[in-house]
Amino acid sequence: MPRQISYRWRLRELMAARGMFTVAELMPHLAARGITLSASQVHRLVSGTPERLSLPVLATLCDILDCTPTDLIATSAQNLPARRAAGEEAPINLAARRPTRVRLTPEG
Repeated sequence: MPRQISYRWRLRELMAARGMFTVAELMPHLAARGITLSASQVHRLVSGTPERLSLPVLATLCDILDCTPTDLIATSAQNLPARRAAGEEAPINLAARRPTRVRLTPEG
């Protein structure tokens, strides 16, 4: 059965729980651990959901926030309804395929 996997990036929540509310407060912690990112990169990391994230940055964020990757990335999965395979027969609704009688009326 196919499954849909989703995730939620919780960096902003964890920062707030530790008293950090701005990008400027996070940047010195990153720099002290050897991660040099621009202010705009850190802003995107905090305000958005990253599609790609390097393991050194993830490990550094976990160290700064004293958390695990599981705390930063909340995942969920759900089953999707099965899709019909190509060529698989679906039940035919005969009422929908029955022709209707046409009534001809004289013009006038």
